[in-house]
Parts: sequence; C-alpha cells; structure tokens
Amino acid sequence: MGSGTLVQSSGVFVRSAIYPGSFDPVTTGHWDLIQRAAKLVDRLVVAVLHNPAKAPAFSVDERLLMLKELTASLPHVEVTTFHGLLVDFAKSQDAQFIVRGVRAFSDFEYEFQMALMNRKLAPELETVFLMPKEKYSAVSSRFVREIGSMGGNLSDLVPEMLKARIAGRLAGRP
Repeated sequence: MGSGTLVQSSGVFVRSAIYPGSFDPVTTGHWDLIQRAAKLVDRLVVAVLHNPAKAPAFSVDERLLMLKELTASLPHVEVTTFHGLLVDFAKSQDAQFIVRGVRAFSDFEYEFQMALMNRKLAPELETVFLMPKEKYSAVSSRFVREIGSMGGNLSDLVPEMLKARIAGRLAGRP
C-alpha cells in the first residue's frame, strides 16, 4: 500500500489525518479541533511532537496520557508521539491529510509556509486548516502555562476533566 493513499478496509476507504502538536498542555482549543477533525475523517491520529530541544511543562508521557483520557470516547482517534519530519510520520501512518489549527492571521502566515514546505516534501499530503470556535481563538498553550504558573483560573482554557491536574502542575504542585 502506498503512502498517502486511501486504505481500503472491508470494502470501505479510510480517510486518515494527522493532527500534530506539542499539546503542552492540551487546551480547549486543541480539544475543539480534535472533536471537529474527528468528524471529517475515518481515522484521526493526534500526534505529540517529541522535541528534546525544548523544556516542556509536561513530559511526553504525561501529554499522551492526558490526550488518551480526553479522547477515550472517540473510537477512531488514536494518540501517539513522533519525532523527526511530520511528512515522514504522516506517510508511515498512511495519512492523506495534516490538520492544523489557525486562530489568527499571524498563525495562518506561519502555517501556510509550513504547508507549502510539507507539500514540497510530500505532494501527496494535503494540509487542512481548521479554525477553532471563536471563544477559543485566544487560547494557547503558552498562555495556559503563564496563567497557570501564577495560580490563575484555567476554566475555559483547558478541558474540565484535566483542569485540576494541569493547574496543579503549573502552580508547582505535583
């Protein structure tokens, strides 16, 4: 089976997408995009980027666990980790699409450049841009880390089921 091709399973073609990110920590914006992207494809792989050059607030294993708990009710969503080039990972997963979230024009400019480079590296992959619901358009992991580290209220910034865990870690509690 060729990479990026539709995979046939029991007579049905499977549309597969990768939603990559650092998810440090997962936000309500991420959760919104996961739920919306899951409606568009038969298989969604939420892929946590392992980047040893960064000092994350949460380990890769912690982020994987939180995302697995969050997506447990979505049977065709898988959560995993990757390192290296996204296009290589997407090919290894037989994905046809890369899902990226765009909150503002500044996001779009960066994401557009990445999409063009990914297209150059792997023309068979398509990038799909999704905008979060308006109420999540200002939410970012960076803001969550800053607010949480100062003991601020993370309601509406992180998924409710993960709020206590994320708030505790960011405020310096185990």
